[in-house]
Amino acid sequence: MSKNITLKATLYLYDLVWNIVIPCLRLNQRLAQGFRQRTLQKMTLTSADMWIQAASSGESYLAWSILKKLHPHKPVKIIVTSNTRQGLDIIDRAIADITPNKRNVRACSAYFPFDKPSIMETAVKTIHPKIMILLESEIWPGLLFALKKHSCKTLIINGRITARSLARYLIWPSFWRMIGPDKILGISESDVKRFARIFGKERVEVMSNIKFDNIGNLVHGLETEKHLGKMIRPGTPFLVLGSTRQKEEQVVEKIILNIHRRRPDTVIGLFPRHMHRLTYWKGTLDRIVIPWTLRSKIKKQVSDGTVILWDTFGELSSAYELSKGAFVGGSLAPLGGQNFLEPLTCGVIPAIGPSWQNFAWVGREIVERGLIHVAADWKEVANFLVKSIEKTTPREKVRKAALMYVKDRQGGTAKACSLIEKLLNET
Repeated sequence: MSKNITLKATLYLYDLVWNIVIPCLRLNQRLAQGFRQRTLQKMTLTSADMWIQAASSGESYLAWSILKKLHPHKPVKIIVTSNTRQGLDIIDRAIADITPNKRNVRACSAYFPFDKPSIMETAVKTIHPKIMILLESEIWPGLLFALKKHSCKTLIINGRITARSLARYLIWPSFWRMIGPDKILGISESDVKRFARIFGKERVEVMSNIKFDNIGNLVHGLETEKHLGKMIRPGTPFLVLGSTRQKEEQVVEKIILNIHRRRPDTVIGLFPRHMHRLTYWKGTLDRIVIPWTLRSKIKKQVSDGTVILWDTFGELSSAYELSKGAFVGGSLAPLGGQNFLEPLTCGVIPAIGPSWQNFAWVGREIVERGLIHVAADWKEVANFLVKSIEKTTPREKVRKAALMYVKDRQGGTAKACSLIEKLLNET
C-alpha cells in the first residue's frame, strides 16, 4: 500500500514538472514540429493491438526490420511512433514498403506524446495496446506506469544502456522495478547485466543486434542513386561527411578546408545529423569562402569543389553508394558516434573519430579487420579521405568482407519477432 502511495505521489510531482516544461519545449525547433500532436491537443493516435516506439531515425530503421519480418497468425493493427520528423519519414516509408503485401498487418504512424503522466494516460487509453515495443533505450516513467495500469505487456527490444545511465536508475531501483517492462532483450552481455541490476535478471536475456541483420539488406534505391549521379560530373571525386553533430562542427569545418586546399576539385556531400544546423552551415561556408549549394536546389551538375549541403531526407545511403570515401560524425566529439555500418553496407570503408562507444557492440575486431578506420583527430580524418580519393578499395570486396563479419552475429530480428508473435497469440 505504501509503495503505491509513494509511486502515485512521485508521478503526481513528475506531472507538475511537465506543466512547467511543456511551454518551454514549444520553443525548441525540433519539438515545435507536431507540438499539438505531442500534447494530444490534436489527436492523431488510434486504437491498435501493438504500439512500437522508435525514438529517432536509427530506431525507426529497427522498427522497419520488425515490420518486415513480423508474420502474425491473425490480423494485427500497429501504431509506430517517433520523437522526430526524420523518424516519422522513415516509418512512413516502411509502412508504404511493407504493409500492402501483408494482409495480416495494418500500420500507421504518429508523433510520440510527451511523457507527462496525464497525457500518457490518455494516449494509452486511446491506443489500448496489448503489446508495447520500446526500441533500444526508451524508458519513460509516465508511459511505463500507464502501460502497467492498463495491463499491457511491455518489451524492450534491441535494448542498450550505458554505465552512466545505469547510475541514474540505481538512485531509486525499486521505483523502476515497480513500473518496469515485462521482458528485455539486450544487445550484449554488458547491457543485459546493467538492465538486470535495475529490473531483475529474470526479465532479461541477450539478443543479437538487429542492425547486424540490416547489413546487405537495406534498399538504397537505384533510381535515387542514378539521379544523384547526374549531379556530379563524371570523374569528379565525391566524398560524404555523414551525420555530423553540433559539438564537432568546428573540426568538420577544418576537414572541409583541408580537403578543399589539397583536392580543390572534390565535391563534398555534407549531411548534418539535425536539419536545424543547416543555418549554421550556410553562414560558415560563406565565411570560409567555400562554394556551396542546397541539395534541394540542384537542377544540373554542380561545379567541381562545391559542398552540397543536404537538406533532403532519405538519401544518405545513396550518397554513400556514389562516394569515394566517407566520414561518419558524432565521433570527433565525445558523443558516442553515429552509424558507421551504413557506409559499409554501401561498400565504403569509413573514417570515424575516437568516440564510438555507442557502437561498441559491433566489436573491436571490425577495426582490426580494416573495415573501419578510427582516426585520432580531424587531421587524420582528412588524410584518410584524401587517400580514399586516390586509392579506393573495390566496393564488392568491402561488401563481402562486411557480410562475412556479421554473418555469425545476425538473427536478432527473427528472435524479437518470434517473441512478439508468441505474445500476440497469447493475447
